Amino acid sequence: MKLSINNISFNYDSKVLEDVTFKVNAGDFLGIIGPNGSGKTTLLKIISKILKPSSGAVFINEKEINSLNSREVAKTIGVVSQEPGAYPFTVFEVVLMGRTPHLSRFQKEGENDFKIVENAMRLTGTWKFKDKLITELSGGEKQKVIIARALAQEPRLLLLDEPTAHLDINHQIAILDIVKLLSRNGITIISVFHDLNLSAKYCDSLLILNKGKIAGAGKPADVLTGENIKGVYDITVSVNRHPATNEIYIIPFNSKKNAKKINKINKKIHVIGGGGTAAGIMHALFDRGYYITAGVLNVIDTDYETAKSLGAGVVSEAPFSPITAESYAKNIEYIKNSDFVVVENVPFGEGNLKNLEACLNAGCSVIIIERTPIEERDFTGGEGKKIYDKLKEGAVVVGSTGECLRVIGNEVRG
Repeated sequence: MKLSINNISFNYDSKVLEDVTFKVNAGDFLGIIGPNGSGKTTLLKIISKILKPSSGAVFINEKEINSLNSREVAKTIGVVSQEPGAYPFTVFEVVLMGRTPHLSRFQKEGENDFKIVENAMRLTGTWKFKDKLITELSGGEKQKVIIARALAQEPRLLLLDEPTAHLDINHQIAILDIVKLLSRNGITIISVFHDLNLSAKYCDSLLILNKGKIAGAGKPADVLTGENIKGVYDITVSVNRHPATNEIYIIPFNSKKNAKKINKINKKIHVIGGGGTAAGIMHALFDRGYYITAGVLNVIDTDYETAKSLGAGVVSEAPFSPITAESYAKNIEYIKNSDFVVVENVPFGEGNLKNLEACLNAGCSVIIIERTPIEERDFTGGEGKKIYDKLKEGAVVVGSTGECLRVIGNEVRG
């Protein structure tokens, strides 16, 4: 299915999108990247006919989308949002909702509908949950169910708005592997990404939005250049090739201003993060002159690259690999030699649960930065929450980077 976006503009109080034009061929996997507020989600809503552009048009196989009724759009386009939502229904019932566009007003589902639903669930690995309530599933499992529901619509175009947001790395890879398979089977994919390294790994092509305009478009290697990233995100990066896969990955550099401030305060702070959650606190601690260590982090994880760019000691694992006994032991060694341990608002799954366990016997002040409840970030079936709740009993819990810095500063001074 071919998609053409022709000179799309959209206004709220100010211009959000301006003269956006691009094409996507059948079976392509296009990633849309860009800073917050650049218009990524708005663009998806226009493509799915949720919003009407101020000017310009969207064409699906040469048909202007506003000439199609809602049922025709739902038969053609499947949408997967950031938040799967919660329904008082079984997983099978939720996926079956995807057949609604194919049924007349009072028509009941038939054997063919049930077969399509089963196929969608088997493809996404959700058939084993068919009799469970969707509210009983983890975040990653729910997201697979919502993808299955979208597939039950039999769409030719699948739109995803940061489908791996708030998920641990295992679920991120599992979900994007499914999406990649769908594109190889002929479904056109357009997905918004926050993580540049994931977009480089999975997408056939990328489009960068900045302030509502296209700042770059093409193959990942052509789009994810140091110049483009500096121009859009205002950060300096190194773009490299993975030695095993030859895929590109991005490493941010620390600024010269920061480099002058390291090692002024003789206090060691160990940071538990992952997936970019700890980049902000590491930079803030570095700016104030603290010694920083971090771990355990997968190589090419954004937090790993941040720690390395700041010259921090970091315990690492191979990309997308679980924590080994050796890395676990080294992480504990860093923790025991620290004055503070900071646990960021990171999702916990089977791959990184040992990071949480390592903090239980820290022997120093533990500060937990809790921006969202652990229930929304625990993908271990409840084991992570048990350890987290136990850790909270002896920790200081704060809600922001600023509060964390104040706690550390007060203890250092007093």
